[in-house]
Amino acid sequence: MTPVFVQPPHETIVRDVQRALEEDIGSGDVTALLLSPVARARGRVITRESAILCGQAWFAECFHQLDPDTQIDWVAEEGERVAAGAVLCRLEGLARTLVTAERSALNFLQALSGTATVTSTYVEAARGTRTTILDTRKTLPGLRLAQKYAVRVGGGSNHRTGLFDAVLIKENHIASAGSIGAAVQRARALHPDLLVETEVENFTELREAIAAGADRIMLDEFELHELAQAVSEVGGRIPLEVSGSVALDRIRAIAETGVDYISIGALTKHVRAIDLSMRVELIDS
Repeated sequence: MTPVFVQPPHETIVRDVQRALEEDIGSGDVTALLLSPVARARGRVITRESAILCGQAWFAECFHQLDPDTQIDWVAEEGERVAAGAVLCRLEGLARTLVTAERSALNFLQALSGTATVTSTYVEAARGTRTTILDTRKTLPGLRLAQKYAVRVGGGSNHRTGLFDAVLIKENHIASAGSIGAAVQRARALHPDLLVETEVENFTELREAIAAGADRIMLDEFELHELAQAVSEVGGRIPLEVSGSVALDRIRAIAETGVDYISIGALTKHVRAIDLSMRVELIDS
């Protein structure tokens, strides 16, 4: 059974696409004027490399904002692994609409598929362990919800959305508050309904965080043997998250220490778009 992925609110997708189209079209697509306003065309999108398909809603919205009657028939499903050379979808509509929306639509589809695909490689590396792969706030400005959605499509999970939905106490917060205990206590008083997580850099701070009753502890730049020791010391009382210097070739070893989460900025920060192509041909009238 194909999983159903919860997309961001529709109005978020609409705004994302509006910005993209305004940026690209500006005062008008001067090249599209070469085509008759009534000419119709067909198109198809293919992938030149294996990928996890993601971003169908953004892709379709690019065409539908220009012409709601544009027809899009998907051959592959959201979240499906597609092989190089596969046809992803077929389109039919006004020729001007297809050529004008093409670049913006492909930009969304290839970027979000890229995020989903790279996430899936990290998830696969940790498969069979108890560890969950998380994203971070290191996202493209204005596309956070889209990229975090792509992480979910790739099999990962989301860390906090922004600065408003969880407390993450880091070294500057600790220094300003005076101690980990004081920072956690203040966070509890101000935000009793939010998750309170604190970063620690050594075992002294780890023990302070445990004593303070943090909801989650982030182990920053711990060596593998230190991670295993931390897992043993915490004994499952508080979820542990690993952050910092987390490359793909270290994921398995980190996960096997027994930590609960690994957060990886590279999922959304190091964007490598999937190579897609769209071919359009006029329909004989």
